[in-house]
Amino acid sequence: MNVTEKPAFLSALGMVSALGTGIAQSSETLFGDRPADMRLHEDYLVGESTILGTFTGAVDPLPNHLGHYDTRNNRLLWTAANQIFDEISDVIATFGKDRVAVILGTSTSGIEEGTSGYRDRLTTGHWADSFRYEDQEIGSPAEFLRDALDLQNQAYVISTACSSSAKAFGAAQRLIRAGLCDAVLVGGVDSLCRLTVRGFHSLSSVATGICNPLSINRDGINIGEGAALFVMRPDRGKIAVMGVGETSDAHHPNAPHPDGIGAMAAMRAALEQSGLPTDAISYVNLHGTATPLNDSMEARAVHTIFDHPVAVSSTKPMTGHTLGAAGAIEAAILWLSLDQMHDGAPLPRHIWDGVIDPGIPAINLVETVGQRLAPADQSAMMSNSFAFGGSNVSVILGRGFNKNGPSS
Repeated sequence: MNVTEKPAFLSALGMVSALGTGIAQSSETLFGDRPADMRLHEDYLVGESTILGTFTGAVDPLPNHLGHYDTRNNRLLWTAANQIFDEISDVIATFGKDRVAVILGTSTSGIEEGTSGYRDRLTTGHWADSFRYEDQEIGSPAEFLRDALDLQNQAYVISTACSSSAKAFGAAQRLIRAGLCDAVLVGGVDSLCRLTVRGFHSLSSVATGICNPLSINRDGINIGEGAALFVMRPDRGKIAVMGVGETSDAHHPNAPHPDGIGAMAAMRAALEQSGLPTDAISYVNLHGTATPLNDSMEARAVHTIFDHPVAVSSTKPMTGHTLGAAGAIEAAILWLSLDQMHDGAPLPRHIWDGVIDPGIPAINLVETVGQRLAPADQSAMMSNSFAFGGSNVSVILGRGFNKNGPSS
């Protein structure tokens, strides 16, 4: 790693998703036998049911003085934030409210509440008292979290579809390195809404059952919801952001480049920033949407980039595709694995029907519950996020690194 690009550390994680609430439940689902909350819903599509990754736990109410921000998106975010409130308080006390920024990714914000508001308007002829146009604005989650914590630095949202919250890690790194802040609350949040479920359904991209990544029988995605929020700081934390690679191939409005050109460039850029060789990456969390084009492209890209049989899996059958939150939630999955690597890092299994697509190169799928890496003093893992418009991001997290790079 270039000495001018020392890693930033992720010192705490709060998360909610179909995996459960917080670190313990999420880990039990990912690495054990707790079932994910992939629920059948009757009310998101017209005349059809669909399986969605659903957070079924309790959400925390917003502070009374911030009731004007009351959307499910913000409640999910606040629930994740409350899990790490002590660490947030510490970073504010250490650096000051004017030196802590907020950078999030989302694609839905409060659009579901907006949709309900429009329906009420069409039905009754007037807006409901609870309708607030600003809830639908993409920037609402960052503004809410800034106001809830009385922060006085930058607070903004990145919205580039499925790469949104992965890009937030690169933006947070750059703010710290540029001296514009000393710490960042970074992550992503998305909530279920009819607009996105029906939009993907109109593209014939919604799975008929649980999504089936890399199988020849794959037929699309399950939409999901959730939030993951980290404290990124320059001074301490067991897990470091080693590299973030971002590219845009602009191949097609909603299809990836079939040869994975942009995906490979993003992975190479993340590796270059990290200063790590490919064989230092022990696991890759695939974007793995279970759509025909994404899976074949990504498998080719991984097969080309890595000269060793790196372990891989897609976790979307356990979370659904959380869209703008996917990059953060899947980075959180790396964080959970690296955090528990004292006996060899546990790996999330790849759930599918096992029917191989002969058009996809063979890659090293994690198919056993409880599979672990061999114990090591340091390890690095990669997460891929690929979005509409050819927006590609790879994030590398590592453990066993200090502020000056890899530890001895």
